[in-house]
Amino acid sequence: MDEVVILDKGGILFVGAYLVTLLGLGVWGRLARKEKSLNDFYLGGRSFGPFVLFMTLFATQYSGNTLIGYAGRAYREGFQFIAAPMFMMMVIGGFLFYGPKLYRLSASKGYVTTSDFIQDRYGYRPLSLLTSALGMVALCNYILTNLLAMGLLVETASGGRFVLWEGIIALSFVMVLYETLGGMRGVAWTDVVQGVLLLVGCAVIFLVLNFRYDAYNVLSTDLKANYPSFWEPPTWRSNLNWLSTLILLGFSISVYPHAVQRIYAARSESALRRSLQVMAAMPIVTTFFILFVGWMGAGLLPGLGSEGGATDRISLYMINLLAGEIPQFKFFMVIFLGAVIAAIMSTVDSALLTLSSSITEDWYRLFRPESSQARLTFLGKILSWLLMGAMALLAIQSESTIFRLIEIKLELLLQTVPAIYFGVHCKSLSGRSLFSGMVVGTAVTVVFLVAQKLGAPLPAKPLGIYAGVWGLGLNLAIVAVVENISRKSSILSKS
Repeated sequence: MDEVVILDKGGILFVGAYLVTLLGLGVWGRLARKEKSLNDFYLGGRSFGPFVLFMTLFATQYSGNTLIGYAGRAYREGFQFIAAPMFMMMVIGGFLFYGPKLYRLSASKGYVTTSDFIQDRYGYRPLSLLTSALGMVALCNYILTNLLAMGLLVETASGGRFVLWEGIIALSFVMVLYETLGGMRGVAWTDVVQGVLLLVGCAVIFLVLNFRYDAYNVLSTDLKANYPSFWEPPTWRSNLNWLSTLILLGFSISVYPHAVQRIYAARSESALRRSLQVMAAMPIVTTFFILFVGWMGAGLLPGLGSEGGATDRISLYMINLLAGEIPQFKFFMVIFLGAVIAAIMSTVDSALLTLSSSITEDWYRLFRPESSQARLTFLGKILSWLLMGAMALLAIQSESTIFRLIEIKLELLLQTVPAIYFGVHCKSLSGRSLFSGMVVGTAVTVVFLVAQKLGAPLPAKPLGIYAGVWGLGLNLAIVAVVENISRKSSILSKS
């Protein structure tokens, strides 16, 4: 395959114009600021209507992890990964399960972070701090995976003209600049642009692949010849793995800290519900289209291996292939390239904003309760620059596959689900029992995740089930046991 540079002079001009637009929206967000408060900076004054809310949720949920990591895994695992759109649909089910009621609570009590809700609901500081800590770990990982995807994108699309670290640093600088300028307003308004690019880009590459190649023949004859394992039925172990993946992704993604903040930022409950109803259809035109790219890549560009690295670049290789064979479609390939950049940036800026709010609201304010809103907002902006710099350096050094990094963060975040879900719908559980369950679930998850690296003979996925799912099972069991003991003790003390 002859290499075609997508990020040539014309591509660089297009991406440059796009980045300037984002900076302009960041400035616009700053001008629209009404006050120097956490509510205004981190939640946009709780003013987002259905369209902006939908676009910011969409652009945030479908990140570089989806466009790069999912395509790579589809290449490696074949048609078994068809379950992925169901994962994303389950996420919307999770949002609808707890989101509207949480919105009503946040509107009346002024929550800024997930930990604010946990502390208000249970009144148990260790639980709210552990929830915040796990969320922060997940956010750091989230930023790391997307920065890594961004570096791979720039390096591959430029034909090596720009290397991984140059792409990470340049785009990171733009993101942190418009994020600290406009806060949540700037982020949400840039998400509208990024969401439109993402939808257009996914549709373009899906249609072009179908028209340029005989998709039916590629996905049947070619794949059967090159990868006969794609056609093998799943084993019982594979089925267990997919069930655990459904639990892992469906529950964990629905409690992403930056997704929770978007629930808080809605103008009304009806606006939130309407945006989520539209979101339910998005896995078909986003996740499935990206899986299609991975499968077509396996048929057209076989031999990239069964591990990460080259397979994680399959979306970019397909862009390169199409641009080389169909010169008149090169502009549309640049649009898709812009869509991938947009997906990455919309995720990183959101996670960065939420991470800085968690540090200031959940931790710094705990020790400096007298701090003014203006001081906390300023501190959050400084933290955004420091955190982005640290994450960029880690991304440059990372050697893990993108999807594996996604799994690790979700396995830890999964342990916060009982506290959030039960907190919204169940008034009888105590913070102490949920804290005990979260500690045990997190400890078990971490043990399985690090055991092999330490030389212990423990698999990362016992019976094909994620460590985080095992941890969640024990988490819930401990909650039930401690809650039962507490109630019996309470009854005995009263008698």
